Amino acid sequence: MHRRIARALLAAPLLLGLLGLAAPALAGNHRVVVLPATGIVDNVLAGYLAEGIAAAEADRAAAVVIRLNTPGGSLDATQKIVSSLLGAEVPVIVWVAPAGGKAASAGTFITLAAHLAYMAPGTNIGAASPVGGGGEDITGTLGDKVRNDAIANITAIAEARGRPVDWAIATVDEAKSSPASQAVEVGAVDGIAGSLEDVLRQASGRILTIAGAERTLALSGAATDELGMNPFQAFLHLLSDPNISFLLFTIGFYGLFFELQSPNFVTGILGGLAIILAFIGFGSLPLNVGGLLLIALAIVLFVLEPTVTSHGLLTVTGLVAFVLGASALFTAPGDPTGPFVEVAGPLIGVMTVTTGLFMGLIAWAAVRSRRLTSSEGLVGSSSGLAVGLSGVVRSPLAPGGTIYAGGEEWSARVVDDRPLQRGDAVRVVGMDGLTVIVEPDQSQ
Repeated sequence: MHRRIARALLAAPLLLGLLGLAAPALAGNHRVVVLPATGIVDNVLAGYLAEGIAAAEADRAAAVVIRLNTPGGSLDATQKIVSSLLGAEVPVIVWVAPAGGKAASAGTFITLAAHLAYMAPGTNIGAASPVGGGGEDITGTLGDKVRNDAIANITAIAEARGRPVDWAIATVDEAKSSPASQAVEVGAVDGIAGSLEDVLRQASGRILTIAGAERTLALSGAATDELGMNPFQAFLHLLSDPNISFLLFTIGFYGLFFELQSPNFVTGILGGLAIILAFIGFGSLPLNVGGLLLIALAIVLFVLEPTVTSHGLLTVTGLVAFVLGASALFTAPGDPTGPFVEVAGPLIGVMTVTTGLFMGLIAWAAVRSRRLTSSEGLVGSSSGLAVGLSGVVRSPLAPGGTIYAGGEEWSARVVDDRPLQRGDAVRVVGMDGLTVIVEPDQSQ
């Protein structure tokens, strides 16, 4: 009897330990990981989704919900995401949301690759037809190659997930796009869900084959855990926003312009950094070189404005080129997964007005400087200071140095070679080229 009690006491801690280890697994089985996927489909988003799915598998989560809203993106990134979804060992549900969102181009491939797919009311899916860099149809052998490859890819995905192959092919071959109701009707997605809770309720009870084994989903009332991007991923992904890229490029131009006007290294370095970050974003977008060249032309005209007397003509021409370039900065995608993006009209308007005001300020400062240079009492001629003008020694005159007079600094020397110290008052008695001849000002 005593031995049985002793064995029971020894076994109790072991049992409690096993229960403690089992508890997280049981809790994890009723946990749903939510992965927000918004914006351009790029390699940052592909890496984030792959990591999120792997983490959910490691935690034995009940399911992963990808909340998708995208205009499309990189073909390479799309293929990586599709591979992650098709090879996932945890149920993956794509929910196209919020209302008004879309799963266009690359989003179509991603949605079809999920185990289950739902769409919020007012969303749409499709338009995955390949076009050229200028939005034109790709003709000839190249067009056939691109289209057939895209059709084969989306067909394989649709067959793997039991989706309507004809509809999937039409999104590529005919650029077909469907609202949520029509997508449900043809079987492209599994239902319409207005909330995450509705998604889990509709998915609960569905039988899926995952990693070769059938699994019945029990998701009603499951705890949800949103796993967002880390700060570094979020920053890099933000750069792929067309408005952010355009804004960084414009700010970079301002920084370099300030550097040219008043060298200080700080604005030049910040401006250069902003332009580099802008080009990182451009790498994920269908950039139109023509639009970029128009903006570059505008920048050249703005730089020339302070140095050429154009009466504002260069600024006006530059603003026109700036608006045209910003409007045409991005084109239709060149592959079936590419995004349809453009710079927002209000942002173009704000940046154009800001640039106009900035250039107006530069022009006003240039005109004011010319007037000061030619006004009587300050300057006797275009090449020097007026005789009798007072000034202050900036660096000691022994006998040569510098003085401050007429609103700027001049090289100077004392008429009789007497040394003068910094801060001494002087009076202009003549000019020797661009060197001012001065004498001590006894009246000060």
